[in-house]
Amino acid sequence: MLMITGCGSKGNAGSTAENEDTFKVGLEAGYAPFNWTQKDDSNGGVSIAGTSEFAGGYDVEVAKKIADGLGKKLEIVKTEWDGLVPALTSGKIDAIIAGMSPTAERKETIDFSDNYYKSNLVMVVKKGGKYEGATSIQDFNGAKVTAQLNTFHYSVIDQITGVSKQTAMDNFPVMRVALESGMIDGYVSERPEAVSASAANGNLVMVEFKDGFQTSEDDTAIAVGLKKGSEYTAKINDILKGISEEQRTSIMDAAIKNQPAAK
Repeated sequence: MLMITGCGSKGNAGSTAENEDTFKVGLEAGYAPFNWTQKDDSNGGVSIAGTSEFAGGYDVEVAKKIADGLGKKLEIVKTEWDGLVPALTSGKIDAIIAGMSPTAERKETIDFSDNYYKSNLVMVVKKGGKYEGATSIQDFNGAKVTAQLNTFHYSVIDQITGVSKQTAMDNFPVMRVALESGMIDGYVSERPEAVSASAANGNLVMVEFKDGFQTSEDDTAIAVGLKKGSEYTAKINDILKGISEEQRTSIMDAAIKNQPAAK
C-alpha cells in the first residue's frame, strides 16, 4: 500500500479552509475502521490540528491520496458528526471524508464526490447472546436496538416489526459500551465498522442478514462531502478513479488490522 508521509500539519490561528497550501478534512475520529484517534503517528497516523493526537483509518488514507493528488498538505480537523456539514458550509474545512453516505437529504445542502467505498448494513450484538444467530432483521422483534444520531442507520430500525427502538447515540464507541453493558441488544452499522468492533472486542460479534434492511444505493455508499459548486469535486473524482478496487480493499484490510484496541 502506498503510504504518503509528511501529510500532517498543525493548524495556524486564524487560518481558513481556503488556504492555498492546505487541504482541511473534517472527520469525527471515532468511527473505526473508517477513522479513529490515536496517540502517535504509527501506521500512517496524521496529526489532528490543535491537539497532540493523531487520526488514522481508511478515511485518513484516502484523504492522504486526495491531498497528495491536489498538491496540498493534509490537515485533519477533528469534528463531531453533527458538526461536519456546518463546518463544511461555513468554510472551516474543505471536505468531509468521514465514512459519510451521499444521501438525498444531505445532497440538498452539500455536494459529493464519486463513491470511494460501498458497504452493507449489519447489526452488532453481544457474542453468545440470543441474537447472535439471527438471519433476518425481523429476528430482532422486541430487541432494544439503536444507531448513531442523525444517520440513516437509525431510520432503518423502523423496518423491524415490534422492535424496541432506543434513543440514538452520539458515536460508535458509546454504542459499543452500551451493548457490552446490556443497555442495548444491538446497534445498526456498516460492515467495516462491525468487523472492526468484533476484531477489537471479543465480546461483540457481527450479524449479517439473509433478509436484511431495505436501502438505496446512496445510503450504503461512502463519498467525499464538498461545498456546493466546489472547485475540488472534479479533481477529487479524477484522483478517486486512480485508486483501484484492489487498493481500496487493501487499505480497508489494513485499517481493520491497525485499529486501536477497544478500551
